[in-house]
Amino acid sequence: MGLINSLDGKTAIITGSGNGIGRAIAIRFAAEGAKVTIAEIEEDAGQETADLINQAGGTALFTRTDTTDSESVKSAVSTTISAHGEVDLLVNNAAAFVFGTVEEVTPDDWAKVFGVNVIGYANCVREVLPSMRKQNGGAIVNIASVSSFIAQPAFIPYNSSKGAVAQLTRCLAMDLASDNIRVNAVCPGTIHTRATDLHIDSLDIDPEEALEDFGKGSLMKRVGQPEEIASGALFLASDEASFMTGAQIVIDGGATID
Repeated sequence: MGLINSLDGKTAIITGSGNGIGRAIAIRFAAEGAKVTIAEIEEDAGQETADLINQAGGTALFTRTDTTDSESVKSAVSTTISAHGEVDLLVNNAAAFVFGTVEEVTPDDWAKVFGVNVIGYANCVREVLPSMRKQNGGAIVNIASVSSFIAQPAFIPYNSSKGAVAQLTRCLAMDLASDNIRVNAVCPGTIHTRATDLHIDSLDIDPEEALEDFGKGSLMKRVGQPEEIASGALFLASDEASFMTGAQIVIDGGATID
């Protein structure tokens, strides 16, 4: 049971919501009453999420969005305002998954992972600010990671970018508090998403064995589900978290407790 209709009447933009955590957040926000924009670069996946929400009785639209392109983000915000009204909520979730050691990672890899995971987040925040300020407030939720604060082998580019997301969240919270805009982050642990499956494929190991092995790292002895991250994002976006800003909620089954 969730925060029933906790987002009733609010307008939300959720990036990277064509699958995985982003899709789960979009579906949950819509179920809680939000009018949702699916800002996704993959057209088929993004439209599918919007269709799932609308077929379930929610309100959603899809707009193809490249968060690394300011004009694309501006268009997504403009489309949202025209269809749903001023923007109350932004969830920065679109991500690039680039792994490797410092010798393996190319300049293009670095540009990609920071372009999407950090600059893309900043682009989206910048473009929603006029709308949020117009109505004296809003809430921004950045999807960070446990990789924001722990080291992992051969994860240098991804972890570096997620560390930057954590700091971006704190700095934005400080700068935007006077505008009544709250900025918080969710730090997921190992969650079973398409990205997880792709990572398993890259390791060339049995999927079931891999998920079981990944789960051993948490106190709860399993990997998480996207819907469990959506619950954390919902709380931070809702008025239930009205005195929270600059915070990070860790949802990892206790994997990083020590």
